Amino acid sequence: MFKTLASNPTVLEVVTTLQGTLSRVLDARTRHSIALAVSQANGCSYCVAMHTHVATRFGGMSGDDIELGRVGSSIDPKRAAAARFAQRVVESRGQVSDAELADVRGAGYTDPQILAIIAVAVQFLLTNFINNVNQTDLDIPAADSVDTAVPQ
Repeated sequence: MFKTLASNPTVLEVVTTLQGTLSRVLDARTRHSIALAVSQANGCSYCVAMHTHVATRFGGMSGDDIELGRVGSSIDPKRAAAARFAQRVVESRGQVSDAELADVRGAGYTDPQILAIIAVAVQFLLTNFINNVNQTDLDIPAADSVDTAVPQ
């Protein structure tokens, strides 16, 4: 992906600045869960594979938690609420219901933290779109398929 981004230094700077800045707004596992949920929702096989690899190797996430992240959930209830909300923001193009907003608030997120969840979701939406349009070749193992039904 960065090879593609390098062809436009301004866009590369936008993406790397966004990543660097947003790396400070939520904990790493929550960001990984959001990345997995958003990438799965957008059908970005490159991003799902990359985020699976990074979450496993560097994020300390279990295989079960990675699978749950891909369907907008987590083994951690608060992280599950963030992943589910981010996925719904993307799927609904920001038109989330009052109940969905109440759910993420009920999990303990404040309005500034909800804004951070939205910003992180949009960060991954951007890279998903870049990789989907570019049809970026996988340079790591593909992620296994996962049942996309959200666990109850």
